[in-house]
Amino acid sequence: MYKLVLAFRYMFKRRISYLALAAVGLCVFVVVVVMTVMTGLVVDFRQKNHEFAGDCVVGTDSLVGFGYYEEFVEILEQSEFVEAVSPVVKGYALVSGAGSERNYGFELMGVDADRHSAVTGFGRALHYHQDDWANAFRPSYEPNLPGFVAGIDIWLERDSRSKYTHPSEPTRRRFSVSCFPLTAKGALARAGTDVVRTRTFYFSDTSHSGLAKVDGAMIYIPFEWAQQLSGMGGAVKRASAIHIKFTAGTDLSVGCAGVNDLWEKFKAGKQNEKAAALLETVRVQNWKDYRRQFIAAMEKEQVMLTIMFALAGTTTVFVVFVVFYMIVSHKSKDIGILKSVGASDGSVAGLFRLFAVMMGLSGSVVGSLAGWLFLTKINDIENWLFERFGFQLWDRTVYAIGAIPNRLEPGVLAIVCACAVLACMAGAYLPSRRAAVSAPAAVLQVNQL
Repeated sequence: MYKLVLAFRYMFKRRISYLALAAVGLCVFVVVVVMTVMTGLVVDFRQKNHEFAGDCVVGTDSLVGFGYYEEFVEILEQSEFVEAVSPVVKGYALVSGAGSERNYGFELMGVDADRHSAVTGFGRALHYHQDDWANAFRPSYEPNLPGFVAGIDIWLERDSRSKYTHPSEPTRRRFSVSCFPLTAKGALARAGTDVVRTRTFYFSDTSHSGLAKVDGAMIYIPFEWAQQLSGMGGAVKRASAIHIKFTAGTDLSVGCAGVNDLWEKFKAGKQNEKAAALLETVRVQNWKDYRRQFIAAMEKEQVMLTIMFALAGTTTVFVVFVVFYMIVSHKSKDIGILKSVGASDGSVAGLFRLFAVMMGLSGSVVGSLAGWLFLTKINDIENWLFERFGFQLWDRTVYAIGAIPNRLEPGVLAIVCACAVLACMAGAYLPSRRAAVSAPAAVLQVNQL
């Protein structure tokens, strides 16, 4: 009981203790705010990539794609753990507007809008056809015209508040989409001067996936037309990938393993077919691996930021060390009295370690509350700074970020508070050990009091 009483007295009766409390609280506040924002950005970015790809992708990086995909799609659709499947054609295209001779290069994705929306977030990313996915490629001003969907950053400019201004109806505009068709062996499908296939499409909608490298570089057209333009619509029709969504409750690794087993059996059964060589380049990947090159960069930034603030947080250890060293030096009389009445070395050390734990917990509570209050107002603060001084944490015309993430994750908060307590205990270790080994006869001498 005396340990708790003395630890409480040292905590609130010694002004120097407030220095350590402030250091711990400030450190917890900064780390909670930064890690909450960064974790929110990473979680949001991962979720957007998940919605873009679906749960699993069977695909190839080859521009010629792979054949017999229709048969494998049927096998997948009969599997109990597969909810929906969407074959996709991917490639590159030159796009020119009506009356313009200038061509722009974009990534091309051919999809069946209804099937792809059932697997991914494609339908939810549309603006004009968000409740009518199946007609995404039908311009509302003329449904019989072949339509295309443009990444929103291709079509519209984002303002300083990360907002887009859509007309009430899609603009009637005509574009020529040109591709270089390839054979199954990778050669140009046509010889001579006529090596380009061109088709006219009309703007029907925008797609806002929230991924800057997708929204600023991708156009979508109907799957069958993408096959024809890219040369994948021959006798053995080809696709670039098959996106898959698993049924609810299916573990991602288990589902991907099941798809991989089905693929290996399917590939073995096709080894004597004419276009079997293309199947060797196909891989089965979960969405995390499929989008790894994009997700990894964000995750590395999170790790680097965590390491930097962990190093900055070590200053708390030294502040606590100095404060405890001074308290031990000025409380030699208390230490001598405790030991003279029979307190063991462990009890004396335990007193100061309890003090350290109280310091860490109190600082964590103060820092966490301050961090929570700041995070609830962080977007209001940024808006005020932008209106008064034109300052934004991220330039919304450059970065595809809306509101700053401010959801306090219990797991992150628990880790930060636990580290704060451990830092206090580490800082108090040497002073508490010095107090524990003090001899009563030495510290209670008249010239020492």
